[in-house]
Amino acid sequence: MDFLLKFKAGAKALHKKAKNQFKKPNKAVLKKLNKEGPTLHDQVFENINCLDCAGCCKGIPPIVTHQDSKRIAKHLSISQNEFLDKYTKEDEDLDRVMGKSPCYFLNKDNTCQIYDVRPKACRAYPHTNAQKFSEHLNIHIKNIQHCPAVFQIFERLLK
Repeated sequence: MDFLLKFKAGAKALHKKAKNQFKKPNKAVLKKLNKEGPTLHDQVFENINCLDCAGCCKGIPPIVTHQDSKRIAKHLSISQNEFLDKYTKEDEDLDRVMGKSPCYFLNKDNTCQIYDVRPKACRAYPHTNAQKFSEHLNIHIKNIQHCPAVFQIFERLLK
């Protein structure tokens, strides 16, 4: 749990540093990020248990696709429209997202009530294992403040 204390203490400063460092990355930097990002993701996640934090579930409403809403509604034995009306909202980007943070389906022990049918965005979070790491660079930089794993990845990238 020491990583959580370090994360909470340093996330804001690291976010600022990464934002400045990667403001206008050149092709060589982007290539390096694409090579190192997924490798660092694997290394970091060897030592992190997401249930210790659940910052994503507490602070970032995930996008809910049409397929997600169908799958979750079926799991909850309600209609898709009922699910959408009760549990989602449209955000400022006009995306359909979970309607509140912390997530409706987050348990007190940081487990998920709908884990087996959770949205695609939740399954893929924090998206740092993608081969095109650099394509999501701005999102990764924002997530430094929400996810200890992303924080650790950027700590290593910025050494």
